[in-house]
Amino acid sequence: MNGEKNEQSKFKDSPQENGVQTNQYSSISPPASPVAQDDPFSTYFEEKVPIPESVNQAFSFRKLWAFTGPGFLMSIAYLDPGNIESDLQSGAKAGFKLLWVLLGATIIGLLLQRLAARLGVVTGMHLAEVCNRQYPTVPRIILWLMVELAIIGSDMQEVIGCAIALNLLSVGKIPLWAGVLITITDTFVFLFLDKYGLRKLEAFFGFLITVMALSFGYEYVLVKPDQREVLKGMFIPYCADCGPVQLEQAVGIVGAVIMPHNIYLHSALVKSRDIDRKNKKEVKEANKYFFIESTIALFISFLINVFVVAVFAQAFYNKTNMEVNESCNATGIPHTDLFPLNNGTLEVDIYKGGVVLGCFFGPAALYIWAIGILAAGQSSTMTGTYSGQFVMEGFLNLRWSRFARVLLTRSIAITPTLLVAIFQDVQHLTGMNDFLNVLQSMQLPFALIPILTFTSLTSIMNDFANGLVWKISGGIVILVVCAINMYFVVVYVTSLNSVLLYVLAALLSLAYLCFVCYLAWHCLVALGVSCLDFGSRMGLSRHTDIYLLTDMDTDNLVER
Repeated sequence: MNGEKNEQSKFKDSPQENGVQTNQYSSISPPASPVAQDDPFSTYFEEKVPIPESVNQAFSFRKLWAFTGPGFLMSIAYLDPGNIESDLQSGAKAGFKLLWVLLGATIIGLLLQRLAARLGVVTGMHLAEVCNRQYPTVPRIILWLMVELAIIGSDMQEVIGCAIALNLLSVGKIPLWAGVLITITDTFVFLFLDKYGLRKLEAFFGFLITVMALSFGYEYVLVKPDQREVLKGMFIPYCADCGPVQLEQAVGIVGAVIMPHNIYLHSALVKSRDIDRKNKKEVKEANKYFFIESTIALFISFLINVFVVAVFAQAFYNKTNMEVNESCNATGIPHTDLFPLNNGTLEVDIYKGGVVLGCFFGPAALYIWAIGILAAGQSSTMTGTYSGQFVMEGFLNLRWSRFARVLLTRSIAITPTLLVAIFQDVQHLTGMNDFLNVLQSMQLPFALIPILTFTSLTSIMNDFANGLVWKISGGIVILVVCAINMYFVVVYVTSLNSVLLYVLAALLSLAYLCFVCYLAWHCLVALGVSCLDFGSRMGLSRHTDIYLLTDMDTDNLVER
C-alpha cells in the first residue's frame, strides 16, 4: 500500500516547467546511454526548421510558412496511384454519387492525422518509437510486421503506378519491370535531396503535388464535368439506384484514403520543427499551426481526387466496351484489344484509364494523364520509403548509417514488386491491386488503435491528452473505419470461391482478431474503461497510466 501511495504522490508532487507537468513519464525521449552521447544519432533529417518569434499575435503567416511542409508530405499518401485508381473506378462505376464518401473519408483522415501530429509534437517521438516503449516484446514485433506489410503493399502500388506511367509515356517501349528498376534508381537519388536542406526537399514534394494538380486539372477542364452534379454528389449523402458494385466501391474509397503507414509517417515528420517541448505555449502553438497546414494540404489533395472522379464520371459512366473500342479505332489509338467487342460495362484501372482518355480526347490527354500518374507514384514512393525507415528504426531501435537504412527498407518493399512486374504484364494488374487494397485495409487497426491509445494517456500527453469528446469520437471513428474495411476484406475473400482459401482465411482471421482485441483492450483502459483494468484490480497498480506504461523507463521501474 505504501508503494502505491508513493507512486501516486510522484504524480501529484511532480514539478512543472512553463505550465507543463514534468514527471518521470512526461518526457518520453529515448533514455540516454553512453553510446548515444558519444555518437549522436537522429532518426530524421539533420536540420530542424527554426520557428520565427511573434509577440502577442493570434495568427502569423510567417509562422504558418515555417510549419508548412510535413502536412503536404503526409497528404501525398492521399494522392498515390492506389487512390487515383479508386477515384477513376468510382467515377466510372457510380458517376458523381460517391463524392460525399470521398469528402467524409478525407475529413476522417484529417482528424486521425491531427492525433498523429500531436503525438509527435508533444512527446518529441513518433508513433513507432512510442510503441517500442509501451508494448511488450512479442506484441511489438507483431505490430512491426503488420505495419511493414502495409508499407510493402502500398509501395507495390506506388512503384507499379510509376512503371505504368513510364509504359504509357513510351508507348509501350518501356516494359513494366524496366519501369520498376528506373523508379528504384531515381527514388534513391531523390531520397538524398535533404542533404541540400530540408526546405528544398519539401519544395520538391510541393512541385510534384503541383504537377498532379495541373495534370488532372487539365483533364477536368478538357472534359467539362457538370458542376451541379459535382456539388450534388459532394454534399448530398445519398446514392440513388446503387447496388453491391457501388457499395464495394464506396468501401474501397475509405480503404484507399486512410492508410496505416501515413499515421506513423506524420507523427515523425512534425519532429522536423524546432519546438521547445517544455514550453506549453510553444507546444500548443505548434499543434495549432500543424493542424491548419494539414487542413490546407488535405483540401488540395481532395480537390485533385475530385478532378479524377469527375472526369471519369462525366465521360465514362455507363460506357460500354463497344463504344470505347469504336472511339479508339476512330482516333487511331493503339490498345483497342483492351476493350472486347461486347456491350459489357467499361471497367478501368490506371492503365486503361489513360488509354480511354486518349481514345476520347486525343493523345495529349493520355500523355498528361501519364505525367500526373508518374508524379503521384514518384512522390508517394519517396514518402513510403521514409515511412519504412521511421517504422523500422522506431520498432527495432536500429542504429545504422543512413544509406544502410534506406537500402534495407527499400529492398524489403521492392523485391515483391519486381517479381510481380516480371511475371505480370501491364494489362493484368487489377486483381493484384484489389488484393493489395485488402492487405492495407487489414492493417488499419495497427495504426489507429495505438494512436488513440497513446494520445489519450495523460502520462504521455500531459495537458494535451484527448478530452472526453475526442476519446468518444475517436473511438467511434476508428470502430466505423475498421468495420468498413473488414467488410471490404470479407467481400474479397468470399469472391475467391475456394474451400482451402476459406479455411486458411478463417485461421488467419482468428489470430488477427485476437491481436486486435489485445490492442483494443489496452486502448479501452487508456480511454478510462476502468472495469477492464485487470492489472489494477489484481493489485498490480492503481493508476491506469502507470499500468499501461510498462516499458517506459526500466531503471525507474526497477527502483520502485
